[in-house]
Amino acid sequence: MSDSDLVSRAARAEVRGHVTDLAVAAIREYWENEEFAAVPDLPSRDSSIRRSTFDSYAAAVDWSDPGHVERALRVMETLLRRVRRDALSGHEPSFEEVRDLLARDGYELDEELRIRVRHVGRLQVHVAALTDPSGIHAELERVRRSVARHPDDAIGAAKQLIEATAKVVLAERGRPVSDHDDLSDLVKRSQQALGLHPQQSSTSAGRATAGPDAANAVKRILGGLSSVALGVTELRNKYGSGHGRLRAPSGLSARHARLAVNAAGTWCEVMLETLADPSAPWRDGPTGL
Repeated sequence: MSDSDLVSRAARAEVRGHVTDLAVAAIREYWENEEFAAVPDLPSRDSSIRRSTFDSYAAAVDWSDPGHVERALRVMETLLRRVRRDALSGHEPSFEEVRDLLARDGYELDEELRIRVRHVGRLQVHVAALTDPSGIHAELERVRRSVARHPDDAIGAAKQLIEATAKVVLAERGRPVSDHDDLSDLVKRSQQALGLHPQQSSTSAGRATAGPDAANAVKRILGGLSSVALGVTELRNKYGSGHGRLRAPSGLSARHARLAVNAAGTWCEVMLETLADPSAPWRDGPTGL
């Protein structure tokens, strides 16, 4: 995989291998629906007209360009769904190799054959139920576009994803939110609003409980969760985008971006899942220290 490629050659080749039984017209249609044009007179390296057709369009993709890759991934999703739909009864195709190769590139192929950035894609399940998820959607899109090619931007987006989620939680709970709020305060207040702050007592979330929400082990995890959110902020302050700098940060790679993104995703997922949980303790009364 080239350092600048957002999807590896191996992952693309594995998807390509699944199109052998599709109609050539369908392959062309799916690429052209995403506004790709075949590269004319591309030397063929395969006897299969279907795989050669795939190659002629894939060659038109700039695999280092996030916009191109976003559209190409939609083509790949559609092709894989068509392969599954056209499969003979009792002969479900296996996409495990595609799934594994995409995972190495930082993507997740889910059971509906949607391709998403790993981990943060699961936030979509909880985001859908929010009154106004637009802020979180915007940061998820920034993460998706940046995680492989622009790690400093991805780290910045991870911090802003935490900030957007904290503000959404506070708004959903009817708590005041200001554009001037410090992130550490937002993290603390949003966790308090859901009874997830490690310093809260077992009764402050609305009811006395001897269940897991009151367990010391859970409180230790929640303390670590707060540290994760603040650690992403510190990483962004030192290495992420959003500040004018004397010189660009050096040594950053996609794995640093994924560290920040997955850490932010963990915090946001716990917050949104607790917000959506109909049996969460915060629903029984006011929360506070």
